[in-house]
Amino acid sequence: MERMIVETERLFLREMNMDDFEALYAVLGDSETMQHYPYRFDEERVRQWIERNMTRYKENGFGLWAVCLKDTKEMIGDCGLTLQNIDGEMLPEIGYHIRRDCQQKGYAKEAASAVRDWAFENTDYPAIYSYCKYTNVPSYKTAESIGMKFEKEYPDEANEMTRVSVIYRSGE
Repeated sequence: MERMIVETERLFLREMNMDDFEALYAVLGDSETMQHYPYRFDEERVRQWIERNMTRYKENGFGLWAVCLKDTKEMIGDCGLTLQNIDGEMLPEIGYHIRRDCQQKGYAKEAASAVRDWAFENTDYPAIYSYCKYTNVPSYKTAESIGMKFEKEYPDEANEMTRVSVIYRSGE
């Protein structure tokens, strides 16, 4: 049984496992949803994604979690905390991917808010980051909606230009 991590008004986030393959493939394999990502997700990449997060749970105590609707238990995406190389530093980052037909309903904001709170309650990180390709307006607007502020943009190979947002533990 996978471990539930957090619960919100409409969602719960739990550890993902290989039983989530089809649901996650519907998100990560969708070219429109993932248009700002540097590469396409095929079946193998989705399996590796799940395995990598299962490893993160063991090694770090966190990772990207399955985002599930409370009323149906259906997995509609992922959201969680991972350590990412952001401009040469390994930093805690909130990431999220929501299935296309579930976007623009506030689910990413709801999940990301819960992850932000979880991170500040369960880790010692002084700040939490979010980063994305500079053209990914929905992603950085979601980061801003949970209190993150623009920190910087920097050139990088995968994204051409990466936009970084941050929120500090103090809320400043």
